[in-house]
Amino acid sequence: MSTNRRDFLKTGATAALGFTGFSIITPEVLGKSMGHIAPSDKVNLACVGIGNRGNEIIKSLYDTGLCNVVAICDVDMGAQQTLEIMNMFPKAKQFQDFRKMFDQIGNEFDAISIGTPDFSHFPVTMLSIAEGKHVYVEKPMARTFQEVDLMMDAAKKHPKVVTQMGNQGHSEANYFQFKSWKEAGIIKDVTAITAHMNARRRWHGWDTEMTRFPGPEPVPSTLDWDTWLSQAQPRGFHKDFHNGQWRCWYDYGMGALGDWGAHIIDSAHEFLDLGLPYEINPVKLSGHNPFFFPMSTTLEFKFPSRGDMPPLTITWYDGLDNIPPVPDGYGVSELDPNIPPPSTGQIQPAKLNPGKIIYSKDLTFKGGSHGSTLSIIPEEKAKEMESKLPEVPESPSNHFANFLKACKGEEKTRSPFEIAGPLSQVFCLGVMAQQMGVKLEFDREKRQIVNNPLANQVLAGMPPRKGWEEFYQV
Repeated sequence: MSTNRRDFLKTGATAALGFTGFSIITPEVLGKSMGHIAPSDKVNLACVGIGNRGNEIIKSLYDTGLCNVVAICDVDMGAQQTLEIMNMFPKAKQFQDFRKMFDQIGNEFDAISIGTPDFSHFPVTMLSIAEGKHVYVEKPMARTFQEVDLMMDAAKKHPKVVTQMGNQGHSEANYFQFKSWKEAGIIKDVTAITAHMNARRRWHGWDTEMTRFPGPEPVPSTLDWDTWLSQAQPRGFHKDFHNGQWRCWYDYGMGALGDWGAHIIDSAHEFLDLGLPYEINPVKLSGHNPFFFPMSTTLEFKFPSRGDMPPLTITWYDGLDNIPPVPDGYGVSELDPNIPPPSTGQIQPAKLNPGKIIYSKDLTFKGGSHGSTLSIIPEEKAKEMESKLPEVPESPSNHFANFLKACKGEEKTRSPFEIAGPLSQVFCLGVMAQQMGVKLEFDREKRQIVNNPLANQVLAGMPPRKGWEEFYQV
């Protein structure tokens, strides 16, 4: 065990998790545009979670030409989804358990990328920060409100550690446009935002009358299932918990909201200074059950006035049959442009791409997700406003280069934990409202749920299973 990790375990102050015995329902190619950079000037990177989305993160970081991939780690170093990265970086040291990677070669890397399931972002991140490693972690930051708090606290305790959450839009056109339009007074007096993601999800079609988790199946021979579970409660392997299927379950993922919310409402959340909501209301939960996410969800997040900005409500829609209303002059935002308009003559498009509609006192904006820019609607109003729009600067770096340049002291990250944490906690509160099926009233000052004692305890999530308590220390 490394010295830093021993110190981490010895001196960490255990977080007040509120474990009160309650029970809850648990269901070496160079980057094309970077020029030559000597290996000694690059960031030495370890990668945890190398299949599926983790695969894409690693390639994107490597393509900047700013890093050396020196270690790769995955609980299944032999599965089809991990072989490509293993073959791509044959000199990188290989591990199945991130803890062993830190113990054995913790002095050989400067930064870490984390592309594991939502629930297991937390322990890898906490150990990384404690060891002084810069952290790039996929969105959302963690599965529970309390875990995000601890991650933010750890980042504050180690201010030299660079953090970045992987909502790439924070380094693309939408981020800089929203910032410029807000500063120029184009976006002002916003009172409502509709955020929508209506595509098919992995759990659509599942049995919502399920009474228990699926029974255990044989564990694949190359998979370390115990390490995959990390701090979660013990449960037998099943194919529907693995390889992206984890996103379906409250125990492991954050559903459509956690998956897409960070790409749709992130810029509004930051530049409108929203912070945390005071009320989360589950307006619609079709197919609600205690194990996996509803077939369709409508959630209201209510935010108070902030300075000279009025109160604001974000309404989240997901589900195939839960298309939000759109205003007159919206235009078309269809997944397939060949789909004819509804014969009923409704204004509402047949299907909406993931995105948002922003309603202010004087203007209405529509936008997509990730880096998609906003446009003013209707078109006549957009033409009227055209001469008043400020010039929008281009991004100096993509999200991955921004992180690595920050590790080298050349930039500051645009989605550090102090920005990404409260956004992730909005999703944590929303998922709690989905799972419990009740309205939550949240005290922003005390950071507690005040209308439901059980929900207030759930803020901390279930206690970690034995052997994983060490990561709940700052």
